[in-house]
Formats: sequence, C-alpha cells, structure tokens
Amino acid sequence: MPVYSYRCENCGVQFDRFQSYNDPVLTRCPECNKKALRKVYTPVGIVFKGSGFYSTDHRSASGSFNRSPKESESGKKDEPAKPTTEKSSE
Repeated sequence: MPVYSYRCENCGVQFDRFQSYNDPVLTRCPECNKKALRKVYTPVGIVFKGSGFYSTDHRSASGSFNRSPKESESGKKDEPAKPTTEKSSE
C-alpha cells in the first residue's frame, strides 16, 4: 500500500497515512476537525542500477561506456614517467 502525506491548511499539521488506491482521499484534519486537508506531493527517489545505458538509449556520440584505459594517438597506453637513475661518471 502506498504512503500518502497530508497537510492541513488550517492548523498546519502534517502526517502520513498508508492507504489503498481504493480508499477515499482524507478531507478532515484529525487535529482541528476542519475540511482543510490537502495531499502533499513529494519527489520520488529513483535508483539506477547497472553499468550504463542500453544500446537503444540516447547518449552523446563522443562517449562510450566500455572504453579501455586512456590511449595516446599512437595506440600506446599512457604510462607515468619513470624517474631516471643515471650516475654521472667523473
């Protein structure tokens, strides 16, 4: 059953109720007993799972989700520069 949030426009009390889709919408405030209740619409949390978009979804042409590590234009992988340990011969 979904949870609906209600707020009284008269006294300002706010509460949540578990209600079936078939239940009538509440109109009377349980605190002040006036017909001033309104539903409060709250944003829904969305959770995306998986590794990315499907091939039929839209995305930018320059992006790819299955890229290998950065490669330079010559085709070699970029590696961090190694420090040189040359000894000077005197």
